[in-house]
Amino acid sequence: MIRQASSTAGSSANDLSATLAADVKGAAALRKGANAGSPDALKGAATQFEAMFINMMMKSMREASPGEGMLDNQQTKMFTSMLDQQTSQNLAKKGVGLSDVLVRQLSKQNEQALALGGETAPSDASGIPNTGSLASAAVAARLQRAIEAAGGAAASAKAGAQADVPGGSAAAMDSGKGSQAAHVRAFQSKLGSHADEASKATGIPAKFMLGQAALESGWGKREIKGRDGSNSNNLFGIKAGPGWKGKTVEAVTTEFVNGKPQQKVERFRAYDSYADSFKDYAKLLTDNPRYEKVLASAGDASKFAHGLQKAGYATDPQYASKLTRIIQQSLA
Repeated sequence: MIRQASSTAGSSANDLSATLAADVKGAAALRKGANAGSPDALKGAATQFEAMFINMMMKSMREASPGEGMLDNQQTKMFTSMLDQQTSQNLAKKGVGLSDVLVRQLSKQNEQALALGGETAPSDASGIPNTGSLASAAVAARLQRAIEAAGGAAASAKAGAQADVPGGSAAAMDSGKGSQAAHVRAFQSKLGSHADEASKATGIPAKFMLGQAALESGWGKREIKGRDGSNSNNLFGIKAGPGWKGKTVEAVTTEFVNGKPQQKVERFRAYDSYADSFKDYAKLLTDNPRYEKVLASAGDASKFAHGLQKAGYATDPQYASKLTRIIQQSLA
């Protein structure tokens, strides 16, 4: 019994079940063990980092989620935070693979450091090199940088989570440019080549045109369709005036008259493909004199967007600000 108790006490320093996932003192103790050249401490420190990373991701995702109404208060938030910490510990103890990668990487780097120092690195039963004091300082320094980097990675995860919740895309934009939502990547992948071709013809950055196509079509979810359900492939909301000789569709659209939205039935141009839509958009901007200043300011997203609105491209008074936000934040 005494021998068993002693063994348990010896391993508790590296066992997360006895500490909180974000326990700073626990992490400091593990780094101290790494400085002493303990391979067990290195493994425990990597696991602690994994727990902290998981906990920060869970916290960020909860912050990005809507509240729970009357039941959402400081007390419930405190207990939810404690539950997340315990869940992080349990997940890290089972392992999601991050700690193993850290151990292998740090161990490999230590072996290289030892080789440069003319020494060897014997391994223990776990297979982790017992590096001693020669490279242990590097282990502690790298581990510290990794733990600090987890905060930035969690912030990126938060941005992605906010983009997936209703009304959360704007919050994701405000939180940073490090991550794009899945629908943004899909939209770019689908139409990027057409935007590149139109960019060559106009000098307008492809990203600007993709942003306008996203605004006009709701990222491809509100494309203009005829009464029979046929797709017009019109990504830019270009109407069919008297001079248009091609195909058309009629659709209900919202126009702003004296600042007030009104629904109207309008005729829009129809194309055989998205590529034709981009080509016609490029032709419209280059051939119509009223967009001359828009082309001249194509190097700046805000000037480009406000130039379009000033030239009368759309009646929505918020059109320029919406387009600028999409270009600078969603497509950044």
